[in-house]
Amino acid sequence: MSLIGKPAPEWCANAYVNGEEKQISSKDFAGKWHVLYWYPLDFTFVCPTEIKGFQRLAGDFKDDGVAVIGASTDSFFSHKAWFADKSIFDQEITHPVIADTNHSVSEAFGVLKGDAGIAFRGTVIVDDKGIVRSVAINDLSAGRSPSEVLRTVQALQSGGLCGADWSKGDDFAA
Repeated sequence: MSLIGKPAPEWCANAYVNGEEKQISSKDFAGKWHVLYWYPLDFTFVCPTEIKGFQRLAGDFKDDGVAVIGASTDSFFSHKAWFADKSIFDQEITHPVIADTNHSVSEAFGVLKGDAGIAFRGTVIVDDKGIVRSVAINDLSAGRSPSEVLRTVQALQSGGLCGADWSKGDDFAA
């Protein structure tokens, strides 16, 4: 059953936020467009490419009024240790990253790979009314493109009919 067009599940979780452990919830993002993205595990090879990609585009998302929230089933302490490794993360991770150790957020959005206790590479776009507008889920081996996620948000925000290669500022499809 798809979440598209339905209210996003409510959630509350501990998260890594600028090096600190904080509790965040869906209520913190009420009235705001936001992207939740899941990755399988800290200390892996594909995951940092995605996290760094979202971080690199943080200003672009912010310019469009979109909050970015990462998530995995690892703990806050695992996130903190991994993000501190400057040989992997040459830039601070400033967007929140949920530590979904009890799997409740992953389960609520249907991205939990149940037999493994980790999340698939899921991406959910929620609009400013709290409605899910996009869901994409990849298997573990295929990373996603944060720039395509940004383009998709911009297309959804535009209110027009946007073709496959539409970019912000382009004309709409007839």
